[in-house]
Amino acid sequence: MMKLYWAPRTRSFTALWLMEETGQPYERVLTDIATGAQKTPEYLAINPMGKVPALADGDATLAEAAAICAYVAERYPEARLAPPLGDPARAKYLYWLFFSPGCIEPAIVQLATKIEMNPVAAGWGEAQRVFDVLDAAVSKGPWILGDTFSAADIVIGSGLNFAVRMFKMVPPRPSFDAYLDRCAARPAFQRAEKIAAG
Repeated sequence: MMKLYWAPRTRSFTALWLMEETGQPYERVLTDIATGAQKTPEYLAINPMGKVPALADGDATLAEAAAICAYVAERYPEARLAPPLGDPARAKYLYWLFFSPGCIEPAIVQLATKIEMNPVAAGWGEAQRVFDVLDAAVSKGPWILGDTFSAADIVIGSGLNFAVRMFKMVPPRPSFDAYLDRCAARPAFQRAEKIAAG
Protein backbone atom coordinates (compact mmCIF):
# COMPACT_ATOMS: atom_id res chain seq x y z
CA MET A 1 0.00 0.00 0.00
CA MET A 2 1.27 3.48 -0.87
CA LYS A 3 2.22 5.78 2.00
CA LEU A 4 1.58 9.49 1.57
CA TYR A 5 3.57 11.81 3.84
CA TRP A 6 1.64 15.02 4.24
CA ALA A 7 0.93 18.08 6.38
CA PRO A 8 -2.09 20.43 6.48
CA ARG A 9 -2.06 23.76 4.58
CA THR A 10 0.77 22.72 2.29
CA ARG A 11 1.18 21.39 -1.24
CA SER A 12 0.21 18.06 0.30
CA PHE A 13 -3.38 18.87 -0.56
CA THR A 14 -2.58 18.12 -4.20
CA ALA A 15 -1.44 14.60 -3.35
CA LEU A 16 -4.32 14.03 -0.92
CA TRP A 17 -6.84 15.00 -3.58
CA LEU A 18 -5.09 12.79 -6.12
CA MET A 19 -5.09 9.76 -3.84
CA GLU A 20 -8.77 10.28 -3.09
CA GLU A 21 -9.52 10.46 -6.84
CA THR A 22 -7.89 7.06 -7.42
CA GLY A 23 -10.32 5.29 -5.11
CA GLN A 24 -7.43 3.08 -3.98
CA PRO A 25 -6.48 2.50 -0.34
CA TYR A 26 -3.40 4.34 0.89
CA GLU A 27 -1.82 5.14 4.23
CA ARG A 28 -1.56 8.75 5.34
CA VAL A 29 1.48 9.63 7.42
CA LEU A 30 0.98 13.01 9.08
CA THR A 31 4.32 14.81 9.05
CA ASP A 32 4.43 17.58 11.64
CA ILE A 33 6.52 20.21 9.90
CA ALA A 34 6.09 22.58 12.86
CA THR A 35 8.26 20.25 14.98
CA GLY A 36 10.74 19.49 12.20
CA ALA A 37 9.54 15.95 11.46
CA GLN A 38 10.47 16.53 7.82
CA LYS A 39 14.13 17.01 8.80
CA THR A 40 14.67 13.65 10.48
CA PRO A 41 17.14 11.25 8.82
CA GLU A 42 14.28 8.82 8.21
CA TYR A 43 12.22 11.39 6.35
CA LEU A 44 15.20 12.83 4.47
CA ALA A 45 15.84 9.33 3.14
CA ILE A 46 12.43 9.61 1.43
CA ASN A 47 12.71 13.26 0.42
CA PRO A 48 16.17 14.82 0.76
CA MET A 49 14.61 18.27 0.26
CA GLY A 50 12.78 17.90 3.59
CA LYS A 51 9.41 18.98 2.20
CA VAL A 52 5.94 17.50 1.96
CA PRO A 53 4.32 15.76 0.21
CA ALA A 54 6.32 12.62 -0.37
CA LEU A 55 5.22 9.15 -1.39
CA ALA A 56 6.53 5.67 -0.68
CA ASP A 57 5.35 2.79 -2.85
CA GLY A 58 7.24 -0.27 -1.71
CA ASP A 59 10.89 0.45 -2.52
CA ALA A 60 10.01 3.41 -4.72
CA THR A 61 10.00 6.86 -3.10
CA LEU A 62 9.43 10.25 -4.63
CA ALA A 63 8.44 13.79 -3.79
CA GLU A 64 7.12 16.92 -5.52
CA ALA A 65 3.35 17.07 -5.91
CA ALA A 66 3.29 17.05 -9.73
CA ALA A 67 5.69 14.10 -9.87
CA ILE A 68 3.51 12.22 -7.37
CA CYS A 69 0.48 12.96 -9.55
CA ALA A 70 2.23 11.66 -12.67
CA TYR A 71 3.46 8.52 -10.89
CA VAL A 72 0.18 7.61 -9.22
CA ALA A 73 -1.90 8.32 -12.34
CA GLU A 74 0.26 5.81 -14.23
CA ARG A 75 0.20 3.25 -11.39
CA TYR A 76 -3.61 3.30 -11.35
CA PRO A 77 -4.65 3.60 -15.02
CA GLU A 78 -8.15 2.40 -14.12
CA ALA A 79 -8.68 5.76 -12.37
CA ARG A 80 -8.36 7.44 -15.79
CA LEU A 81 -6.40 10.39 -14.46
CA ALA A 82 -3.97 10.49 -17.40
CA PRO A 83 -4.34 10.05 -21.13
CA PRO A 84 -2.62 6.81 -22.14
CA LEU A 85 0.68 6.70 -24.03
CA GLY A 86 0.07 7.43 -27.68
CA ASP A 87 -3.01 9.57 -27.04
CA PRO A 88 -2.46 13.05 -28.57
CA ALA A 89 -4.04 14.60 -25.44
CA ARG A 90 -1.04 13.37 -23.45
CA ALA A 91 1.10 16.26 -24.72
CA LYS A 92 -1.20 18.91 -23.23
CA TYR A 93 -1.71 16.77 -20.12
CA LEU A 94 2.04 16.78 -19.44
CA TYR A 95 2.27 20.49 -20.23
CA TRP A 96 -0.43 21.41 -17.72
CA LEU A 97 0.75 18.87 -15.15
CA PHE A 98 4.03 20.75 -14.88
CA PHE A 99 2.65 24.25 -15.49
CA SER A 100 1.78 24.68 -11.82
CA PRO A 101 5.25 24.09 -10.32
CA GLY A 102 7.02 25.58 -13.34
CA CYS A 103 4.90 28.69 -13.85
CA ILE A 104 2.13 29.22 -11.29
CA GLU A 105 4.27 28.82 -8.15
CA PRO A 106 7.08 31.14 -9.35
CA ALA A 107 4.48 33.67 -10.54
CA ILE A 108 2.88 33.62 -7.07
CA VAL A 109 6.30 34.27 -5.50
CA GLN A 110 6.83 37.12 -7.96
CA LEU A 111 3.50 38.69 -6.98
CA ALA A 112 3.96 38.12 -3.24
CA THR A 113 7.49 39.56 -3.15
CA LYS A 114 6.87 42.24 -5.79
CA ILE A 115 10.15 41.22 -7.32
CA GLU A 116 10.93 42.71 -10.72
CA MET A 117 12.24 40.10 -13.13
CA ASN A 118 13.22 40.35 -16.75
CA PRO A 119 10.50 38.24 -18.45
CA VAL A 120 13.10 36.88 -20.86
CA ALA A 121 15.32 35.68 -18.00
CA ALA A 122 12.55 34.25 -15.79
CA GLY A 123 11.66 30.64 -16.63
CA TRP A 124 7.96 31.41 -16.13
CA GLY A 125 8.03 34.63 -18.16
CA GLU A 126 6.06 36.97 -15.93
CA ALA A 127 3.15 36.63 -13.55
CA GLN A 128 0.53 38.51 -15.57
CA ARG A 129 1.12 36.32 -18.61
CA VAL A 130 1.00 33.13 -16.51
CA PHE A 131 -2.44 33.99 -15.18
CA ASP A 132 -3.69 35.26 -18.55
CA VAL A 133 -2.68 31.95 -20.19
CA LEU A 134 -4.33 30.01 -17.38
CA ASP A 135 -7.45 32.20 -17.63
CA ALA A 136 -7.79 31.41 -21.34
CA ALA A 137 -7.27 27.68 -20.73
CA VAL A 138 -9.79 27.20 -17.94
CA SER A 139 -12.35 29.41 -19.70
CA LYS A 140 -12.75 26.71 -22.35
CA GLY A 141 -13.59 24.11 -19.68
CA PRO A 142 -14.96 22.33 -18.05
CA TRP A 143 -11.47 20.87 -17.44
CA ILE A 144 -7.96 21.77 -18.52
CA LEU A 145 -8.12 19.09 -21.25
CA GLY A 146 -11.68 19.95 -22.24
CA ASP A 147 -14.29 17.38 -21.27
CA THR A 148 -11.84 15.04 -19.54
CA PHE A 149 -10.82 15.49 -15.90
CA SER A 150 -7.20 14.48 -15.24
CA ALA A 151 -4.38 14.69 -12.73
CA ALA A 152 -3.43 17.95 -14.46
CA ASP A 153 -6.65 19.44 -13.08
CA ILE A 154 -5.62 18.30 -9.62
CA VAL A 155 -2.30 20.13 -9.91
CA ILE A 156 -3.75 23.25 -11.56
CA GLY A 157 -6.85 23.27 -9.33
CA SER A 158 -4.79 22.90 -6.17
CA GLY A 159 -2.40 25.66 -7.22
CA LEU A 160 -5.23 28.03 -8.09
CA ASN A 161 -7.15 27.19 -4.92
CA PHE A 162 -4.03 27.91 -2.87
CA ALA A 163 -3.31 31.20 -4.68
CA VAL A 164 -6.83 32.57 -5.19
CA ARG A 165 -8.98 31.25 -2.36
CA MET A 166 -6.79 30.13 0.54
CA PHE A 167 -4.13 32.83 0.59
CA LYS A 168 -5.65 35.45 -1.74
CA MET A 169 -2.33 36.13 -3.45
CA VAL A 170 -3.87 36.15 -6.93
CA PRO A 171 -6.98 38.21 -7.71
CA PRO A 172 -10.03 36.10 -8.59
CA ARG A 173 -11.30 36.03 -12.15
CA PRO A 174 -14.66 34.69 -13.32
CA SER A 175 -12.97 31.78 -15.12
CA PHE A 176 -10.93 30.89 -12.03
CA ASP A 177 -14.01 31.01 -9.79
CA ALA A 178 -16.03 28.78 -12.12
CA TYR A 179 -13.15 26.30 -12.51
CA LEU A 180 -12.50 26.18 -8.77
CA ASP A 181 -16.21 25.67 -8.12
CA ARG A 182 -16.12 22.65 -10.46
CA CYS A 183 -13.04 21.31 -8.67
CA ALA A 184 -14.57 21.85 -5.23
CA ALA A 185 -17.73 20.01 -6.29
CA ARG A 186 -15.79 16.79 -6.82
CA PRO A 187 -16.33 14.30 -3.98
CA ALA A 188 -12.61 13.47 -3.86
CA PHE A 189 -11.75 17.17 -3.43
CA GLN A 190 -14.25 17.38 -0.58
CA ARG A 191 -12.82 14.27 1.10
CA ALA A 192 -9.28 15.70 0.79
CA GLU A 193 -10.44 18.98 2.33
CA LYS A 194 -12.00 17.11 5.23
CA ILE A 195 -8.77 15.15 5.78
CA ALA A 196 -6.66 18.32 5.58
CA ALA A 197 -8.93 20.10 8.06
CA GLY A 198 -8.34 17.31 10.57
